[in-house]
Amino acid sequence: MESITRRPASFRLRSDLMARLRQNAARENRTLNNYVESVLLDVVFHEPNATTRAAIEEAMNRSEYPERELYNSAEELFKALDAE
Repeated sequence: MESITRRPASFRLRSDLMARLRQNAARENRTLNNYVESVLLDVVFHEPNATTRAAIEEAMNRSEYPERELYNSAEELFKALDAE
């Protein structure tokens, strides 16, 4: 098995961000270091597949979609769906 070389790093982070990172790490029963490393690995190395990239492009090109009615509540939406 190949060993992974790790280097120490020091970052200055906002206190509210650090608190949230600690909460998330504790919730997942992980060390802060392990949690932050996994989040960074996911951000840096995660590349969406072709289907996901196409869906992102489609969502960003909102001009293809007709104007949609906006609803103020789920109840309004359900009433509109029942009327169709």
